[in-house]
Amino acid sequence: MSSALTDLCRYPIVQAPMAGGASSPQLVAAVCEAGGLGFLAAGYKTADGMYEEIKQLRGLTGRPFGVNLFMPQPSHADPASVEVYRHQLAGEADWYDTPLGEPDNCADDGYEAKLAILIDDPVPVVSFTFGCPTRPVLDAFAKAGTLTVVTVTTPEEAQIAQWTGADAVCVQGIEAGGHQGTHRDDPKNDGTGIGLLSLVAQVRETVQLPIIAAGGVMRGAQIAAVLALGADAAQLGTAFLVCPESGANVLHKQAMTNPLFVRTELTRAFSGRPARGLVNRFMREHGPYAPAAYPQVHHITSGLRKAAAKAGDAQGMALWAGQGHRMAREMPAGQLVEVLAAETDAARAALALRGAGGAA
Repeated sequence: MSSALTDLCRYPIVQAPMAGGASSPQLVAAVCEAGGLGFLAAGYKTADGMYEEIKQLRGLTGRPFGVNLFMPQPSHADPASVEVYRHQLAGEADWYDTPLGEPDNCADDGYEAKLAILIDDPVPVVSFTFGCPTRPVLDAFAKAGTLTVVTVTTPEEAQIAQWTGADAVCVQGIEAGGHQGTHRDDPKNDGTGIGLLSLVAQVRETVQLPIIAAGGVMRGAQIAAVLALGADAAQLGTAFLVCPESGANVLHKQAMTNPLFVRTELTRAFSGRPARGLVNRFMREHGPYAPAAYPQVHHITSGLRKAAAKAGDAQGMALWAGQGHRMAREMPAGQLVEVLAAETDAARAALALRGAGGAA
């Protein structure tokens, strides 16, 4: 990575920001203390809620960390299609004995208020998902001494991030769990994302920014692979989701390696935006009919997902997971960082040895 980013962590290992509770201050602190770079997820939180977590994290570690923000989303949702989907979910509301949420909640996720807090009381790194901030915003963070990272899913999005003034890009392959960080939510592009290895190579030839590679990474050998392609670090979410410090629901953690859940798919069923999760009953029954309506669908289904978790029913939850979920290892986050770092070193040494043998 660039010297500024390299100085933030001992290892090229980034813990992904996982909105919804998994990225607890305890998880982030453990990753940072072990030599990785941990991220808090400000998505779905109020600005005050984000700030409370930042203060809590600062009490747990003095090491650098990051905060991730969701970009405000344009309102292109068709109200009629949202209402049809809401009607379709009436049976779920009856089953879980909970009302459906209202679809007309604010679509900016408290963005401006969060920006104000982060510029007034800076953190080392701020990353952005679902789009690229304006140059004045990135300039303000630069002036505050904060490094900025923009999540991208295509070389074109990476170019925009570079032109606008971002310090780095998080290159997200289609293997990644949770929401795809596409800048433009176009249903015609559903399922057409680029795999991580190909995407990293393309972005490396397109921009000069440091690259954090994300998408299905679970082992040090995979970290070594993306580093060999030109990435400067790897970002892992699903791998850290099962750690004891993670705030994810226990049913979600158990589902990662539960043989009942054999594969993942991209779906709009839970949020109205493409997101990768374990295929369960809710996804199978409602995914084909879910409209492109984020965050309206997210708000409609929020109560259902919470009720399913409370009832111990993983079939009604959003079980976000990357394609490598079966490789999840339940161990303390700090230990996982150390294991990943050792695996990465071993894989890089083996690659170097093979290269030397070939040269000889």
